[in-house]
Amino acid sequence: MHLHKFEKIWLVFGVGSLVLFLVVIGIGAFYKGTHPSSHLATIDPQNIEAEEAFQQDNLGMTKVEDDKYIVNLVASAFNYDFGVDDEGSPVKTIRIPKGSTVLFQATTKDVVHGFQIAGTNVNMMVEPGYISRYETVLDKPGEYTIVCNEYCGMGHHLMFATVEVYE
Repeated sequence: MHLHKFEKIWLVFGVGSLVLFLVVIGIGAFYKGTHPSSHLATIDPQNIEAEEAFQQDNLGMTKVEDDKYIVNLVASAFNYDFGVDDEGSPVKTIRIPKGSTVLFQATTKDVVHGFQIAGTNVNMMVEPGYISRYETVLDKPGEYTIVCNEYCGMGHHLMFATVEVYE
């Protein structure tokens, strides 16, 4: 079978593109640790308070054991709700000790939101009717911005919070 010179070039280009794509996916999955969410727990989006984790008193960071924490949050129109502090003000900064394992649990009542901690591997899509979970180890001290990376409306750019990893 004879292949024309241009057919050979396009075949090599196509196979090379496929190999490059698989290498990029492999690096992302195995080296960087990015995986699709596998905890597809459902929730009634009109009654998220029925789930214990998303009751107002349980929002924010909870210490489970040494160096292990759970952060519960509710994403809503242009806001991440981490609960309130002792003075009754909304929590906008979560402080986590370096090297801690943190399970982020999030849900929403209204529209699709994103939950990304810039500079880390934490990146979730928060959808109405589902509980999104992501467990990670935060081992680099610093201040990281939580951003919504899914367009959720006119005030989308106002939806942010902060995670501070301290020594």
